[in-house]
Amino acid sequence: MRILVTGGVRSGKSTHAEALIGDEPATYVAPGPTPDAEADPDWTARVAAHRARRPASWTTLETQDLAHVISHAEHPVLVDCLGTWLTALIDAADAWEQDADTVHDLVVSRADEVAEAVRACGHDVVVVTNEVGLGVVPEHRSGRLFRDLLGTVNQRIASACDEVHLVVAGRVLRL
Repeated sequence: MRILVTGGVRSGKSTHAEALIGDEPATYVAPGPTPDAEADPDWTARVAAHRARRPASWTTLETQDLAHVISHAEHPVLVDCLGTWLTALIDAADAWEQDADTVHDLVVSRADEVAEAVRACGHDVVVVTNEVGLGVVPEHRSGRLFRDLLGTVNQRIASACDEVHLVVAGRVLRL
């Protein structure tokens, strides 16, 4: 099973993705920023809620090296989420102000590595992402860059998956 779970913020996509894996041993990959309780208490609380929900049999890895983790998986893998991974990738490359083509090439290269790892993995892989292209055009360049790149990343990863699930208001539509 290789499934991409997409949807809006607070749509229920993480809960759905976790249910797909179940209680068996699994590797949960958190590719976003490490919470800083002082700088962002809301993000810290959100991460804590996710951690508390996970079964004790799951191992949590906080890393942006998704291709490596998926390629070396010994259990099913759940990645949550590609939006935070993309942000971390652009931050690490200090690429927010680079020209769009340069950033696009970097992101596509890394997304293709992840997609290949998903295709080759001998275990179930569930990847969570955000669907950001359905709303308002962002006012700032960084928002438009993120929206466009995440759309590209989502397409690349979806091409490696058997199914794509769209979650809206807690309801799942299998695409």
